[in-house]
Amino acid sequence: MQNILFQIFSVMISCLIAAGLYLKVDVINKGGPVMVPIILCSIFALAIIMERLISLYRSKINSAKFMDDITIALKRNRISEALEICEETQGPVAQILKAGISRHDRSRQEIREAIEDAGLHEVPKLEKNLSALATIAHVSPLLGLLGTVTGMVHTFQIIQQKAQAMVPVDPSVLARGIWEALITTVAGLIVAIPSFVAYNFLVSKVQNLIVEMEILATDLLNILTQKR
Repeated sequence: MQNILFQIFSVMISCLIAAGLYLKVDVINKGGPVMVPIILCSIFALAIIMERLISLYRSKINSAKFMDDITIALKRNRISEALEICEETQGPVAQILKAGISRHDRSRQEIREAIEDAGLHEVPKLEKNLSALATIAHVSPLLGLLGTVTGMVHTFQIIQQKAQAMVPVDPSVLARGIWEALITTVAGLIVAIPSFVAYNFLVSKVQNLIVEMEILATDLLNILTQKR
């Protein structure tokens, strides 16, 4: 997992450097005021992606070993030891199992409810800021399109002014106006595509972790009720 995170981080940094070299300051300025929110979106997206990757990395544990240790402690009726294992282990899995173990002497339904309540508290932590990342992925190309449309409007205004003044329109001027208008679309896509890919990657990781939590919670519930 650590190697995967390092590779993702390296690729992202390389992409940012390449984009920074390509979209120089003067090019960004030519994109107009719409470039400002697009750049802000890129900064927020990068911050969210890195924060979520770090958070998910910290939430990942060796579930098999963790559950084996919990099972051994519970079968020996060492409740305090099982709780201590949960406290020493970081992540949502340990927290929901701790909630169930702390009510080991209650009915199966009460234990299940305690686990579900803990899950309702932990799952939003896993999904934190993912909706914001999805919004950035959807809004960025729209901002780029807005910049392109406003840029084209400005270009045609120039053409109209020259036509009214009986001044011939230089094709190079028209071409320059068009490519300057398209800069915002390119910038919006540069932000949107990695954001969308990262969003789907993070959502899949969260879903896998939630499924893992549900499986381990069911195993714990069976262990606690069978040992009576």
